[in-house]
Amino acid sequence: MTMTRTSFDKDDLLACARGELFGPGNAQLPEPPMLMMDRITEISGDGGLHGKGHVVAEFDINPDLWFFSCHFPGNPIMPGCLGLDGLWQLTGFNLGWRGWTGRGYALGVGEVKLTGMVRPDRKMLRYYVDFTKAVQTRRLTMGVADGRVEADGEVIYLVKDMKVALSES
Repeated sequence: MTMTRTSFDKDDLLACARGELFGPGNAQLPEPPMLMMDRITEISGDGGLHGKGHVVAEFDINPDLWFFSCHFPGNPIMPGCLGLDGLWQLTGFNLGWRGWTGRGYALGVGEVKLTGMVRPDRKMLRYYVDFTKAVQTRRLTMGVADGRVEADGEVIYLVKDMKVALSES
């Protein structure tokens, strides 16, 4: 059964990381420091650009984040793969929010364009995930989505055809 809530705060996301939000063995977010968002501001199963579901989330940036000290010393930049992982995390979260069962796994991405960087002086990332397909059959539970990441309102990542599946194994 789909959850009726359409927003989640940091405590909710941490409960999801502990396996408490969707139940044991179901969609789960990683714990910090790999949790790449602080709140989900919108989620649906029928909204977004294609009418097949969407998620909007935010991540507060501060200079003390763990990756700035190691990537790269003297030239701190958030690794682009972490922004992509945030989009995958949100895609899987949406599948769990729909009430679909199983553990989430990223399956791939069709295209990634990085057009900007996240440096320590940025204030906030905003993630947008728009589903192009959400499938649940007896054998397959999968979401396919396009994504966008904005840093302080500037588009810095564009992603097409992200794939996340839920599996009972």
